[in-house]
Amino acid sequence: MSSSKDVFRSGFVCFVGRPNTGKSTLTNAMVGQKIAITSSRPQTTRHTIRGIVHREHAQLILVDTPGLHRPRTLLGQRLNDLVRDTYTEVDVIALCIPADEKIGPGDRWIVEQIRLMAPKTKLMGVLTKIDKVSRDQIAQKLLLLSELLGPASEIVPVSAVKGEQVEVLVDVIASQMAEGPAFYPDGDLTDEPEETLMAELIREAALEGLDNELPHSLAVVIEDVLEREENEDTATDGTRTHEGMLDVHALLYVERPSQKAIIIGRGGARLKEIGTNARLQIEKILGTRIFLHLHVKVAKDWQRDPKQLGKLGF
Repeated sequence: MSSSKDVFRSGFVCFVGRPNTGKSTLTNAMVGQKIAITSSRPQTTRHTIRGIVHREHAQLILVDTPGLHRPRTLLGQRLNDLVRDTYTEVDVIALCIPADEKIGPGDRWIVEQIRLMAPKTKLMGVLTKIDKVSRDQIAQKLLLLSELLGPASEIVPVSAVKGEQVEVLVDVIASQMAEGPAFYPDGDLTDEPEETLMAELIREAALEGLDNELPHSLAVVIEDVLEREENEDTATDGTRTHEGMLDVHALLYVERPSQKAIIIGRGGARLKEIGTNARLQIEKILGTRIFLHLHVKVAKDWQRDPKQLGKLGF
């Protein structure tokens, strides 16, 4: 009998789950590079960023959607619509449940929504963060997850941070895909435009260490990316720069002047720190040095304003 690795399989998979269940960390671990932004804040992911996993026997395209939630704003509604569309278009939906948290009503609601919206899509379970609990707790949680999804569903325990069982997960997801050719050339890690990735990384750096007030209220737009000319200059984070670089101009939109003050920080210290952290991440992904200009603007109640939402790309 031929093994599943004798044929090439390809398809689309979507990780779902409550906020902070390890979906983006798992995406990055499987791709082998940072593609999705990771934060403990709900609704961190706003774009369906595709990470591409290349293996000898398979190519998996990971669709990292915003979390499904009960919407309170027009932005929330639009993010939910994005999720619904994605559920019906992927081959496999993988529900992520952290090993160190109880399975609760929120998880059951997500499973109900998936079965309602995409009854024909294969549903499997991923028990994340297994490095945080004992083996007995893992075994117990696997039983509960099996009860939630039904005995026919595949379930894989993983720790994306430690790299445990990540390859097992790749193989299990691949086994559920149809035989077929690769969708993307070898070496492609995402089909997201560079501007989107840059905006997401700046947003991640800005959310680092902030309270719950800001995540929903912050949007980042890349205004311009230009090749730097030979003259020397100083970036937002204070670095001296020369030729052979990219000049990146980004606008950070918030909803209130008080939020603008938080982002900028005393004497511009916080904005400078955001610039430094984002620049390092962007340079790692683009493989080129960049000169980052950050400006903060107030766009009052943009999450509820259709015109402003459109302008900010939602």
